[in-house]
Amino acid sequence: MDKLAFKATDRPVARHIAIIMDGNGRWAAERGLPRAEGHRKGVEAVRRTVSAAQELGITHLTLFSFSSENWSRPRQEINDLFGLLRRFVRRDLADLHKNGVKIRVIGTRAGLAPDLLRMIDDAIELTKDNTALNLTIAFNYGARDEIARAAARLAEDVAKGVLDPADITQERFAAYLDTAGLPDPDLLIRTSGELRLSNFLLWQVAYSEFVFVDCYWPDFSREQLEAALAEYQRRNRRFGGTSARSTA
Repeated sequence: MDKLAFKATDRPVARHIAIIMDGNGRWAAERGLPRAEGHRKGVEAVRRTVSAAQELGITHLTLFSFSSENWSRPRQEINDLFGLLRRFVRRDLADLHKNGVKIRVIGTRAGLAPDLLRMIDDAIELTKDNTALNLTIAFNYGARDEIARAAARLAEDVAKGVLDPADITQERFAAYLDTAGLPDPDLLIRTSGELRLSNFLLWQVAYSEFVFVDCYWPDFSREQLEAALAEYQRRNRRFGGTSARSTA
């Protein structure tokens, strides 16, 4: 199914897709491989998905890369994950920039090595003016932590007299989140067959459509992305109302 086929139904194409990339470790375990190999194959799936997203006309793609809860994993696995991020940036940044991808990283910077922070900042700065695809990486991210940090910054502005509590609205609160300026996801995809959000974008996915895919993330393909988009187009998004409403 190509890009035009999605539009042939006269239903909106999801402009913002968020993905919980789950199942790297189980993919490796089922093959008798170390978990690091599963994560390496997961990076290949990221490359495929970013390329497919651009070809299918998606304008925003948000990927859940490393949870703030993942620090409880074995130290070697954490080091492997960070090493993969470093290699991904070194290997792929030039191509992403050439293809017009704008990179944004959300989450807390606490606990991240200085060299990794510099790489992240350099990637953001290099791609800041690109417009072909907005790629957001949720790294060292947890939604409850994001909401708590936003509330703290909001409280600080109230205490300073910058903001009147009576002026606090949903829209104003959203401007304090890590995702400020981004549209809410139209579609959230989770791989591996698990049926939960795992502390990902809890505020932003209030009215997103969910599609749960049985395959592990390393096996996620363009075909499965297209199938999720087709399922999205079959949904009636009412946002609490009685008739479908488009966000395109």
